[in-house]
Amino acid sequence: MTKRIKIVRKRNLHCIAGCFILLFLSVFSWANVAKKKRPNILWITTEDMSPHLGCYGDSLVSTPVIDQLASKGVCYNNAYASAPVCAPARSSIITGMHQSSIGSHHMRSNGRFPEGLKYFPQLLREEGYYCTNNFKEDYNLHYNTSDIWDESGVNAHWRNRNNSEQPFFAVFNFLGTHESATNSKEKHLRFTKDLPKNVLLKPGDVPVPPYFPNTPLVKELMTRYYNNIAALDVYVGDILKELEEAGLEDNTIIIFYSDHGAGLPVHKRWLYDSGLKVPFIVRMPEKFNKLIPYGKGTTTNELVSFVDLAPTALNLAEIPVPKNMQGRAFLGEILTKKREYIYASRDRMDERYDMQRAVRDKRYKYIRYYEPSKPFIQYMNTPEKGAIMMEIRSSHKAGNLPRAGVKLMAQKKPLEELFDLKDDPLELNNLAENPNYNEILKKMRQAHTDWSVKVADGGLIPEAILREWEQRYNKSIYTILREKNIPVEKIQKVALATDLELFMNNLQDANEVVRYWAATGIGNYADVANRTMHKKLKFLLDDECSSVRIAAARALCMLNFEREGIPILVGELKNKDEWTRLNAALVLDEIGEKAKPFISDLKMALEDNNKYVVRVVNRTLNVLHGTNNVVR
Repeated sequence: MTKRIKIVRKRNLHCIAGCFILLFLSVFSWANVAKKKRPNILWITTEDMSPHLGCYGDSLVSTPVIDQLASKGVCYNNAYASAPVCAPARSSIITGMHQSSIGSHHMRSNGRFPEGLKYFPQLLREEGYYCTNNFKEDYNLHYNTSDIWDESGVNAHWRNRNNSEQPFFAVFNFLGTHESATNSKEKHLRFTKDLPKNVLLKPGDVPVPPYFPNTPLVKELMTRYYNNIAALDVYVGDILKELEEAGLEDNTIIIFYSDHGAGLPVHKRWLYDSGLKVPFIVRMPEKFNKLIPYGKGTTTNELVSFVDLAPTALNLAEIPVPKNMQGRAFLGEILTKKREYIYASRDRMDERYDMQRAVRDKRYKYIRYYEPSKPFIQYMNTPEKGAIMMEIRSSHKAGNLPRAGVKLMAQKKPLEELFDLKDDPLELNNLAENPNYNEILKKMRQAHTDWSVKVADGGLIPEAILREWEQRYNKSIYTILREKNIPVEKIQKVALATDLELFMNNLQDANEVVRYWAATGIGNYADVANRTMHKKLKFLLDDECSSVRIAAARALCMLNFEREGIPILVGELKNKDEWTRLNAALVLDEIGEKAKPFISDLKMALEDNNKYVVRVVNRTLNVLHGTNNVVR
């Protein structure tokens, strides 16, 4: 018994000693940071907002606090989200990597974070920073909050740290500018109820974009959007007041920005500047002026991408930037060459796929549509419920939609778009076919293809295949594309092709993604394809890969061999994989009347446990029956 007691005591002593060691290391870590006089870093972020602020030249909205912050700091005129929607964009912010390179590009999905890598707040914490997030995360990846943050939630705050000398990195997110607070009058009033009447704009005060119908309802929602920004200004003021009252203003770097463009049609979810360009302000305390290459109260046209935020935060804290991060630090003592381009991408938005990529320099924007056979505006359950989208649809049907909006209702898109943002900031005039811009087009096109291969763009991999690979190899798509000899360049070449012969030559390729894009290409260009392709496509109906089977069935339907294609699609509606079922449902929706004999199968799919499948099938049935059934 005495021996056992000694053993237990010995174990307890080891545990106590271990705790003291961990405590010592933690204290030493932040004490060491404090000794180096590293700055606090405060991010104030908002949602769904373009640069509609006084400091950006918009005199309508009342934003005195943010304007004053800009007068004490630097306004960045060329800051861009990596995606025009929140979750993919936020995944690039927290990782410093493009969302399509780590499998978090679909809205929404839960990608597998690359093995052995870390989120940047983890690296800050390891160096003694107290990291808090109040409160939205939405990183579109599988993760544990406690691995990333000391605190994350509605009560998370820098003041909760145990020692006031410990440096902090704190994020505060304002939700009141989200599209839901524009579409919902109740939510809008909740955020703006305490604003003084002289601040509130009235319908008609706010200009209507030229691609929207100029109706009372559209004017009302544009006004709500602007008034929500006024509420944001109050929110920012409250946070800055807390910082000042705590005596931390002179030791804290403040960065204010939005997570992407305005929560309006042709803004959010679009690769135009209306969806990507964000307000971005940096206020640097005098003692840290050497960390910013611009003077107080100035503006800069330097290009900044969301993938730059993580490297920049680390650089400000004098922490080495990991090699896996794809951005560059734009603040800090040691800076690399400024970027020539920013890159952005759009993939699945809720229930609809539409792979698009954008490259932008300081003047020109290039957009590549990988699926040009799809409409500019696909029917998506959530945005279609918004009043402005409803007005666009009804105005188009009535024949009185403005000319700039009519283009957006086209059932097919061009392969490429090129815009001169200096002369055409609203991106209304596509220059891609203008011979005077051939050299610029080639340069921007090459910049896109080089980037796509460099980051190993996971958007080239159909979602069902991507997730199946992750399960098969038990690794992230980021790792798979770098370790498993995946022919990324060949996949991209076929995906970008318009050559039917190239498609035909790759229908039997050893790689299933190459086969998928080859069959998809024939379906996209069925109007110029010939029926002799039937035999090779029919062979793919027995392919081992479901995505290839669906692509071949779709192509056959487009070539008017629907009797052979549709049974495959209906069968895949029952596939155990949810993304395969979604893919099949989307093709059945695309072929329209040809799917009518299989209405009973579509009705059964309304019971699917993937809400996106249900949305697509419901839309298909509504069109076929002329009904207006609503699903969540």
